[in-house]
Amino acid sequence: MVNYQVINPYTEKISATYQTATPATIEKALTTGHAYYQATRQQGFAGVQKRTKQLQRLATIFKQNEKRLAATATANMGKLLRESHGEVNGSIGVANYYAKHGAEALQPRVRQYQGSGQAQISYAPTGIVLTIEPWNFPYTQVMRVFAPNFILGNPIILKHAPSVADCALLFAEMVQAADIESAALQNLFLTNEQAATVIADSRVQGVALTGSVRAGRAVASEAAQALTKSTLELGGNDAFVVLADADVPAAAAAAVGSRLRNAGQVCVSAKRFIVVQAVAPAFTAAVKAAFAAQKIGDPREPNTTLAPLASAAVQQRIQEQVDQAISAGAEVLVAGGSVTEQTGYFFKPVLLGNITPDNPIFDEELFGPVGQIHVVDSDEAAIALANQSQFGLAGTVFGESAHAQAVAAHIETGQVFINQQAVAQPELPFGGIKNSGYGREMSEQALFEFANQKVIAD
Repeated sequence: MVNYQVINPYTEKISATYQTATPATIEKALTTGHAYYQATRQQGFAGVQKRTKQLQRLATIFKQNEKRLAATATANMGKLLRESHGEVNGSIGVANYYAKHGAEALQPRVRQYQGSGQAQISYAPTGIVLTIEPWNFPYTQVMRVFAPNFILGNPIILKHAPSVADCALLFAEMVQAADIESAALQNLFLTNEQAATVIADSRVQGVALTGSVRAGRAVASEAAQALTKSTLELGGNDAFVVLADADVPAAAAAAVGSRLRNAGQVCVSAKRFIVVQAVAPAFTAAVKAAFAAQKIGDPREPNTTLAPLASAAVQQRIQEQVDQAISAGAEVLVAGGSVTEQTGYFFKPVLLGNITPDNPIFDEELFGPVGQIHVVDSDEAAIALANQSQFGLAGTVFGESAHAQAVAAHIETGQVFINQQAVAQPELPFGGIKNSGYGREMSEQALFEFANQKVIAD
């Protein structure tokens, strides 16, 4: 059976290996999780209030262990240590949001119907939720599913990416340190085939996946066969639109920050810079200078600005995409690519232009430090190009506020940010349309994705 293997992306050395779950371990997790659900279902709203306090303790535990959590994330997937600290604090923010607002959102509500009729809507758990999570944000991705479902009363079985197995174990350890029942979150090292078996089990009533389109199609199909609800967050090819009245230096800084954050391995990062001709020369010059100035090195060192990619496979894939783009006529504005003269899965930033619709990467997600500049002659052309994509996750528009908002209204995505980088926020629904998936994480909406919104009418 294939084992989980953790390889440090900076040293390229194997740091840990874990055995995948046995059938007996999986059955025990399902039995334990189902018993936990049966208990929380009986507790009603009083259980919600109890779990609110437990979730607040978890936020405190995360803060107390911030250094350890951050160091583990950097060792597992290679991100800059300061970005790992940022992720830990982001996870704390998610936990705090649901600890503060979860009970209020789940308060039973009264509705009038047919004039004199009265009904109560209550929110109850439905059962085990399997969450399948990626490696790029090993804590926040988990917290975004765990926190709302924990408040509601749904137990979580976690299948994390093998490369961040240490992070998965540490998250589960933090949950138990907060005096939360271990059945509330059970980490299992599952193969894809084992995950399919779990999805097919009648005790599992929800599946939440963040990953590729291919993974999303497979999991959605498996969930559909079991008539089990699923939510999918499948990445994007996000447009970063710069209008003629934009603050160009601010737009360029935000574009670079968004594209190179987490070494470009962010689903909502700016992938396509779509710039109106009037400001294109100044914007392009600023982005080129910033891309060329990046410093690769030890992600633990404060003067390093670009960390290694998470794995050799990610490095190879992004290099193949760049090579394909150039072969198909893309212009190289900033040369870069895989670094072979030193240890670590490093990839120097690449900036491309002249990417036509027949280029093979025109509508592919580039999950690494590769930017594209598209120059257009009007707002209408910018909108059309932004929407010419199979994806629809997030986007950004830079320009005078009212002008930018008018353009944003026509962009087909789950969220658009004005004059700032697109970043998931606990208060705001997070998710996409088209091949970026369906369902929403974060905000009060995440509390209802796997809830029984039960009506009792009299």
